Amino acid sequence: MKQTIDALPLNKEINDVLHQLGVKEHNPAYSTGLAWGGQQDRTTRSILSPADGHLIATVNVATAEDYEQVVLAAQEAFKAWRKVPAPKRGDIVRQIGDKLRQHKEALGKLVSYEMGKILQEGLGEVQEMIDICDFAVGLSRQLHGFTMHSERPQHRMYEQYHPLGIVGVISAFNFPVAVWSWNAMLAAVCGDVIIWKPSEKTPLTGIACQHIIRDVLAENDLPEGVFNLIIGDAEIGSLMSHDHRVPLISATGSTRMGKKVGEAVGARLGKSLLELGGNNAIIMTEHADIDMAIVAIVFGAVGTCGQRCTSTRRLIVHENIYEQVKERLLKIYPNLPIGHPLDSTTLVGPLIDKDAVAAFKNALEKVQQEGGRLLTGGDILSGAGYETGTYVTPAIVEAENGYEMVQEETFAPILYLIRYSGEVENAIEIQNGVRQGLSSAIFSTNLLETEAFLAHWGSDCGIANVNIGTSGAEIGGAFGGEKDTGGGRESGSDAWKVYMRRQTNTINYGRDLPLAQGIQFNIMD
Repeated sequence: MKQTIDALPLNKEINDVLHQLGVKEHNPAYSTGLAWGGQQDRTTRSILSPADGHLIATVNVATAEDYEQVVLAAQEAFKAWRKVPAPKRGDIVRQIGDKLRQHKEALGKLVSYEMGKILQEGLGEVQEMIDICDFAVGLSRQLHGFTMHSERPQHRMYEQYHPLGIVGVISAFNFPVAVWSWNAMLAAVCGDVIIWKPSEKTPLTGIACQHIIRDVLAENDLPEGVFNLIIGDAEIGSLMSHDHRVPLISATGSTRMGKKVGEAVGARLGKSLLELGGNNAIIMTEHADIDMAIVAIVFGAVGTCGQRCTSTRRLIVHENIYEQVKERLLKIYPNLPIGHPLDSTTLVGPLIDKDAVAAFKNALEKVQQEGGRLLTGGDILSGAGYETGTYVTPAIVEAENGYEMVQEETFAPILYLIRYSGEVENAIEIQNGVRQGLSSAIFSTNLLETEAFLAHWGSDCGIANVNIGTSGAEIGGAFGGEKDTGGGRESGSDAWKVYMRRQTNTINYGRDLPLAQGIQFNIMD
């Protein structure tokens, strides 16, 4: 296992990145697109990199008064933005995508340094933003409705979609910019305005995005309030969730957080789009291509140091190949390069903070108390390059699906190895036997097995893949899951509809007024 990393010119490198992206040594609490506010007399928060513990920058924390200013700006902007033709709104998003292309390397490095994911994943996240911009540009010319035949003569019926208003986006630390872009770019072409509360753990990438957007807004003489950012904690999230002026809240995070948001939004009969926990499994039948599967398993389990909602948590392997698969993984895991995320040779970066490390250790202790057997990993690294205490060795644990800890999602690189016997239906039952339902995968070259997995009695997850891992979704498909995952859908397909209100229209172009269902109602002499 790699115990040290080569020295990198991090100070200059990161300072150059921050300068390019407009991130200052100290940053204000909110932005309404063209202007920044909340610059004085605010609580401040220091943002440290989990990679090396260095202070990156500080941010002001928004107050309730700051939030009110942002909402008022967004309300005013909506009056104008909704009247801009959708293809013109799409062109603004196109320009944002072009700006992201120009800043891809810098923003990718900041994502990596602030969050801890390796540089390749940081760059991939920015590419995801670019891709969703491209998708949204095309979508801006396809916000279609439907027509249907009326039962009444000389009547026409159709359905259309209108903008909702303010869309509140509460994003998580693990994908600090991509998930926001999924929501913001689609909402923008739909005619909505956006208030974004990034994770309090990773606000600097949000500030950087706001600076990139500012140039586009200024160049197009757009009003304040279309794209808004507010830096805050749970209080700001609560204000957004309870605010009837924000018709849709899109929240990404833990199931516990999502339930609070859903309850608050539901109490005021608002709309919520929830992307919550995952407890994702890969099934390997005896007909699996093991070489192909191993790559997906390792990336799914240790990518982003196990801090993806689509991370592979459980590996359900047929007894006939179980020992072979276990042996392969036990050769790979001890040799995974663990180190600074900006080191090009690193495959596993740090956990986000020491609270995440504590959760990792606690989960391993508890699952072993239940009868699980730790096969490899589970250590907290120390020494040169690991002074932050946030670097761990990814773990593999032999376990049973019914164990309490296996039923929970631990946001860390723990892979539970589970044996099954008999037909693929037995593996599917194990996979579905958790409260979460986000992503799932099967590796098999047997058509009967893969089709059973995809059938309506198969995987109960929102994402079901064949010979592809659980992690790494494309933007073209709708992203989201069922059960405790929340039921929301973001990104591609027809996910745009959640950002709009649906309206049924009936037009009478005749000179009589026949009533539906043939009702007779005579009031004339």
